[in-house]
Amino acid sequence: MADRHESGVLDTCTYLDLGQLDPASLPKVPELTAVTMAELHQGVAMAKDGVTRAARTEKLGAAIAEFAPLPFDGHAAARYGTLVALVIAINRDPRPRRMDLMIAAIASSRELPLYTRNPSDFKGLKNLLDVIPV
Repeated sequence: MADRHESGVLDTCTYLDLGQLDPASLPKVPELTAVTMAELHQGVAMAKDGVTRAARTEKLGAAIAEFAPLPFDGHAAARYGTLVALVIAINRDPRPRRMDLMIAAIASSRELPLYTRNPSDFKGLKNLLDVIPV
């Protein structure tokens, strides 16, 4: 891929599906956010059985070992408010998209593209976020 980004943020679903994705469709240096780490911890806590919990714990452990998560800091918090306003402007409810919008705010505030398996989750944000479907 000629225009492959040097760095970019993987949203949670993209991280979970990494084994199914062509590495050439991803940034050279993938990044995870603290929000994705929180979602991975949530997944472990909400596992319904031991097999699911073990698989999720393994995925979380790999993320912890391989990534230094990008924080949701003051710049991301300010950008989050702007992204919420953009979602409302296109008549969508931001509440069920809070975690996605927080991940988007971290990427956007750092001028990094966001790689996602669910581009429709980021509808209306194109002026402030480069969304790359994978």
